[in-house]
This record gives sequence, C-alpha cells and structure tokens, in this order.
Amino acid sequence: MILLASHCLVFRTNTGESIPYTAESISVQILGAEPGLFDPEFIKNAAAAVFHYYRDELGRDSVTVAEFSLSLERVLRGFKLGPEALAEERPDPRVIRSDLRLLAPQSDAGCELLFFPRLRAELEKLLRQGPQTLCFQGLRQCVKTLSGARRWTPRCQDLNDRIVEFLRSCISIESSGVSCSLLIQ
Repeated sequence: MILLASHCLVFRTNTGESIPYTAESISVQILGAEPGLFDPEFIKNAAAAVFHYYRDELGRDSVTVAEFSLSLERVLRGFKLGPEALAEERPDPRVIRSDLRLLAPQSDAGCELLFFPRLRAELEKLLRQGPQTLCFQGLRQCVKTLSGARRWTPRCQDLNDRIVEFLRSCISIESSGVSCSLLIQ
C-alpha cells in the first residue's frame, strides 16, 4: 500500500475510482455560468479553500466528487456575484433530532411503562416544530437501558422492534397529512 502525501486528498468518483489530488492540481469547470462571471484565479482559490476545509478542518483524507462539487457550489453562491447566484437556493431539509437514551428512565430495568408515554410526548413536541425529517438517535443503548441488558438479547430485539413500530404508528397518526420522514438510529 502506498502512503498518501499529507498535502493530498483522495477524490472518489461514481465509478468507484479513487484519485489523489493536491489543492493546486484541482481543475474546476463551471457549467452554465455566464462567461466572465468568475475569474479563473477566484475559482482556483475557492476550490483550494474547499480542499483545505475537507483536509484540514474536517481531517478527512478522502471525499466524493459530488460532495466537493456541492461544497464548492455553496461557496461560490455565497459570493452572489451574478444572476446565477440570485437564483433561490434550495433550503436544507429541516432535521430535528432527539436522543432516545435521554428518554429512557435511568432507574430500574423494565420501565417501559414510563418510556412509551415520554416517547409519545417527545414526538408530539418535535412535530409541532414542523420538521421535514425527524431523527431519533441512540436506539440500541436505549433498548439496553430499558431491558437492563449488557449484551444484545432476543428480548432486546423485541423491544427494539416495538419502539420502531410505536414511532411509526405515532408519526402516521400525529403528523396528520404533513410530510415528515422518520429516521431511527
């Protein structure tokens, strides 16, 4: 295996190919822009900034071409240099997160009777905020806390399935026609 130079970033393509680039070796082609809207040196510096962000700020050694392109597009739109930049930017989907581990009673195992009403109240509270996506995190640890298990057991799997089914049925009832995705991690 060849060691990647510290000043390189590996770009992964849709075809699965991985290509190492330096900030200086990235070439950017702007499609659909008016001629002269962006100075080539400006684009080169913007691409180098995005490159630096992924490599140095996030500490990543690889990035997909799509991720890099989207980030560069956001940077360029942020400068609002021309009519293309005036086009309304798509809003990021509104994601609201909740941690299931915080809802699980920390007292004795088997406190499911307390957990499900708390979960329903949390779901109702979050839905009032109008999310596009509702994300519940920490399911596995929550299940282990509720069941009092150190290791995953068939009882844990059963409780896991009941919580997922409970959330699905509650969101279908409570969302009342509003489009909201449910993500359980």
